[in-house]
Amino acid sequence: MIIEFDGEVFRWDARADAAWFFVAIPPELSAEIREIPRPYRGFGSVRVRARVGTSQWATSIFPSDGGAYVVPLKRAVRDAESLVEGGPVTVRLEILDG
Repeated sequence: MIIEFDGEVFRWDARADAAWFFVAIPPELSAEIREIPRPYRGFGSVRVRARVGTSQWATSIFPSDGGAYVVPLKRAVRDAESLVEGGPVTVRLEILDG
């Protein structure tokens, strides 16, 4: 399964010494992902291959408190693609689990 969507970069301060940046997958696409049969992984994660601009990497998406999955955006990708908190981002995901 391959999906593409537009979102907004947001910051999550998990700990005082580190901040994480994510983009939320829209609810309707999150619902489709949730329906894919697959073995359970820690935290309900799903393995994906992500692409933003010319950057591609392997990662996992995670369900958030609101029910939507979120895609972590590592620093190397944010720097390479000039992504900033609150800014727009277009993400292409290939779902590897399922």
